[in-house]
Amino acid sequence: MSLEKYFVNNLIDITSKAAISCYPHLGKKDKIIADKSATDEMRKNLNNLNINGEVVIGEGELDEAPMLYIGEKLGNGNGPSIDIAVDPVEGTKFAAENLPGAISVLTISEKGNLFKAPETYMNKIAVGQNIDEDVVDLDFSIKKNIYNLSDFKNKKPENISVCILDRPRHEEIIKSLIDMKVKIKLITDGDVAGALLVSDQKYDIDIFLGIGGGPEGVIAASALDAMNCRFQGRFIFETDDDVQRAKQMGIKDLDKKYDLKEIVKGDSIFCATGITHSEIVNGIQKKGNSFTTETLVTHKSQNLVQKVQKKFSI
Repeated sequence: MSLEKYFVNNLIDITSKAAISCYPHLGKKDKIIADKSATDEMRKNLNNLNINGEVVIGEGELDEAPMLYIGEKLGNGNGPSIDIAVDPVEGTKFAAENLPGAISVLTISEKGNLFKAPETYMNKIAVGQNIDEDVVDLDFSIKKNIYNLSDFKNKKPENISVCILDRPRHEEIIKSLIDMKVKIKLITDGDVAGALLVSDQKYDIDIFLGIGGGPEGVIAASALDAMNCRFQGRFIFETDDDVQRAKQMGIKDLDKKYDLKEIVKGDSIFCATGITHSEIVNGIQKKGNSFTTETLVTHKSQNLVQKVQKKFSI
């Protein structure tokens, strides 16, 4: 079975309506209510789908309602078994401050095709299309990855562009990048969108790397897979609770490095709707009672990578 066009159209509507539900809260300085509005809307509409769905990558654990939690069952039960990864608002701070970069995003696959792991951090690396397998690797040093990529692309290291989250944990990596004189794009949040910047030359990002959210890594991997990009991730289990939950989910090797094909197996559909404007998609535009959304949708089996604009009257 391959995922049908039914899902593509409905998922675009679901992320669009989640984004629109967040719109009244833009710039109100309350990221919790913005996230809750999008989460409630996404849950309601996912429950209307003809699926037997389960959240395998979510915003929280069972005791963290109203988040869409890992293990939550969704859909009306009258359809195929589907794995779901969600982030109703990636960039809640952007939404609360009405800054560029907030998106509503989800991905689905057939049962068992999305990696299932507890909410935790992930060390990740992503590069664009047509990059050989041995060019970049999580096990390589930052210097080796940059030099390998510059050699492969026939570019000087100072012409390589790196996207990385601006976090204290990346201080040594950023220092190393500065020493090599590479171009650095620091992002404050939104590492799904950050990873997707490697997918097209127009964004002028050669490599995305560093430690960010594990859920965001799985979601980004779905889109990158459809765009023939490369991605690796290694989950970071920092606490005893993290380790225990990982073991309960069947993860035996806690230090395993996962290739994209191990994170997303087979067919998948990815949707990201802009809440505020970003490099990836335009934000919501409101005119009277009408809202126009823009969604980046990918569907691997259809070789679909498309931006879709839709109008909603709410």
